[in-house]
Amino acid sequence: MAFHPIADDDDSGGVVVARQYAWIVFALTFGLLISDYMSRQVLNAVFPLLKSEWALSDGQLGLLSGIVALMVGLLTFPLSLMADRFGRVKSLALMAMLWSLATLGCALAQDYQQMFIARFMVGVGEAAYGSVGIAVVISVFPKHMRATLASAFMAGGMFGSVLGMALGGAIAAKLGWRWSFAGMALFGLVLAMLYPLIVKEARIAPQRAAKAAAAVKRPLRTLWSSRSVVATYVASGLQLFVGGTVMVWMPSYLNRYYDMPTDKAGGMAAIIVLCSGAGMILCGMLSDRLCRHSPERKVSLAIGFCLGSCLLLSAAFALQAGPLQLALICLGMLIATGTTGPCGAMVANLTHYSVHGTAFATLTLANNMLGLAPGPFITGRVSDLIGLHAAFQLVPLVSLAAAAVFFYAKCHYHKDIARLQGQCVPDPVHEAGIEVKL
Repeated sequence: MAFHPIADDDDSGGVVVARQYAWIVFALTFGLLISDYMSRQVLNAVFPLLKSEWALSDGQLGLLSGIVALMVGLLTFPLSLMADRFGRVKSLALMAMLWSLATLGCALAQDYQQMFIARFMVGVGEAAYGSVGIAVVISVFPKHMRATLASAFMAGGMFGSVLGMALGGAIAAKLGWRWSFAGMALFGLVLAMLYPLIVKEARIAPQRAAKAAAAVKRPLRTLWSSRSVVATYVASGLQLFVGGTVMVWMPSYLNRYYDMPTDKAGGMAAIIVLCSGAGMILCGMLSDRLCRHSPERKVSLAIGFCLGSCLLLSAAFALQAGPLQLALICLGMLIATGTTGPCGAMVANLTHYSVHGTAFATLTLANNMLGLAPGPFITGRVSDLIGLHAAFQLVPLVSLAAAAVFFYAKCHYHKDIARLQGQCVPDPVHEAGIEVKL
């Protein structure tokens, strides 16, 4: 049987994990990630049905979506710390059980208030899954695979969103919206019960308590000590305001302006989300290729992605419903999430390698608090006043603000990199498995 040598973060020693078992851990953890986003995004596919049955405003619908992102943003840090203390495998299983039961609660909700409470609990359950899940996956693979695994894990969220909207819309059209939530819940419950039976803490977590006790204080100040890293957090969140909002409201837009039934609207919205996921991967690969010898070009690329998505999406929503509009929306979403890769690299370059996990959690917090949480809610409120089509015409303009903040980061980027280089002793292999190119 083949084995992966798993090096400790700070030395060359380590444990060995069977290659087959490592991939089983990845598959189950990835499956729970799919369940996470299916449970989160199935709501978008049934917006039209909820709006009709309960006479809800767009603002109320947007809040049902935004509350999940808000709880993810607020609870990522404390729940991740609890998972590190009480065991990651046990914590992941409990998280999955909670969000699955909460999704089942959505299926049983009799009014808006009950649905809101259930969605609130979905957000609590999903809050720390991303950070804890990737930590489990990384722990069973060699260092040289970490960047690839992290990228695949991020793209998995898009695939889960696609399945949630497509399957949710199809189930709702056949059986009603309650069965859409019930189907997602059952999938998650099965995986949540299976996960701790197969993935064992003792097999994936080397004992590092003694080393942790002797470790020096980590330079947390690099999380916010430079202007460019703070600007990167802000710009990333602003750009995700655009991409996240379009994904949430697209099924409703297709239902209202294209007269698509719920299943077809969910399927078409899923294609648009796939474009966004593909763009995330392609733009990240382009960034690595073009910026191999000049990391500061990542900032320029991020600005270009912001401006390009603003242009394409603004042109799309200036048109009436039709094939050309859909094509432009797909192209706009292809690059709207393209800043994800450059932002991750910039944060890694601008913070000390020993706190990269906390740095990416800070980036996640900014993404949720500035983009994914307020975007759907604000757009819903504006839609109540001027209509969803007119609201969509305003959403791409937020990319201009993101581009401006990225430009501010570019003005200070080189100086901040040089200052970090002078303060920190470089390490060729970083804790996140990414080589920082100074």
